[in-house]
Amino acid sequence: MTRDLFSDAPDAEPPRGKEAIGPASFVLRGFALPFADALLPALGEVERRAGFRHLVTPGGFTMSVAMTNCGRLGWISDRRGYRYGEHDPATGAQWPAMPAVFERLAQAAAAEAGFEGFRPDACLVNRYEPGTRLSLHQDKDERDYAAPIVSVSLGMPATFLFGGLARSDKAARIPLVHGDVVVWGGPDRLRYHGVLPLEDRAHALLGSRRINLTFRKAG
Repeated sequence: MTRDLFSDAPDAEPPRGKEAIGPASFVLRGFALPFADALLPALGEVERRAGFRHLVTPGGFTMSVAMTNCGRLGWISDRRGYRYGEHDPATGAQWPAMPAVFERLAQAAAAEAGFEGFRPDACLVNRYEPGTRLSLHQDKDERDYAAPIVSVSLGMPATFLFGGLARSDKAARIPLVHGDVVVWGGPDRLRYHGVLPLEDRAHALLGSRRINLTFRKAG
């Protein structure tokens, strides 16, 4: 019988282990759980210094996902395009420094997936609420694609879409829960990915929110 990864049973233990979802792509089940006690206070400090906001796409649409950044570089979207910058356009201040626990988790997860020496300089922090979704897209605003993407899930469960190198390729539906980490790189680095609309399945610590930390080497 296939285990329901979205089970609400109080005695359900989150699965652990490494699942291959591509030649150089893995889901690390529960990998972030040992870091969680330090991640959430650090996240609160990032939010205090650079609040969440809903960015506008170059086409003029407002993103349903709220986001902020930490690290040397932050990802920006507006009518002028997608790009990275060292300063928060809302305040003119530098983005908050990446918390040490964030960097430790990103490096450890990358190494577990076979990408030693990962040194992220950007962490995109996305906040999902019930009904929020993220359409299929590629992460291609970085200067080169040698480094992997490390994506950490906290809070409400979500269904991650992991497609191919063309938008039309069929995307696998991968359930993610609090503490799961997805890492992809190498020949999979430019695969399309997204998130289905979230159901309102409140998490004990974060309530009706999902936080996604996406680590990148952007500069």
